[in-house]
Amino acid sequence: MKIQNKILAAFAAVTISAVAFAADASPAGNWKWSQQGRNGPQEYTAKLDVKDGKVMGAVTGGGGGQAAPAPADIGDATFKDGAITFTVTREFNGNKRVTKYSGKLEGDMIKGTIMAPGRGGAEPMPVDWVATRVK
Repeated sequence: MKIQNKILAAFAAVTISAVAFAADASPAGNWKWSQQGRNGPQEYTAKLDVKDGKVMGAVTGGGGGQAAPAPADIGDATFKDGAITFTVTREFNGNKRVTKYSGKLEGDMIKGTIMAPGRGGAEPMPVDWVATRVK
């Protein structure tokens, strides 16, 4: 009986650890990063959630020295094997601008690339992206 209890306790510990790891392996949560803008660093936040395997959320921030735009819902979101991708579409002066985010979840960080539209119709340029989970 004592050996069975020890085996059961070990199994429970492994199961609890696996569940805790799975929770940490999700992009769900609040994220923060900064990005260089025309008028200096711009602060951004994202609130991400995962429901039924689908990533949802919104990004807030930027503004280029003006009032930050309203939160923008993310679209085209995927999360698989630690890799996350999503888009954010915003409208400025009647023009839609789509920014593409891609990265790899590494604990409480997402490291990757942002592809933002270039100014005046220029080609998109990749920008390094490092977001940190806010606890």
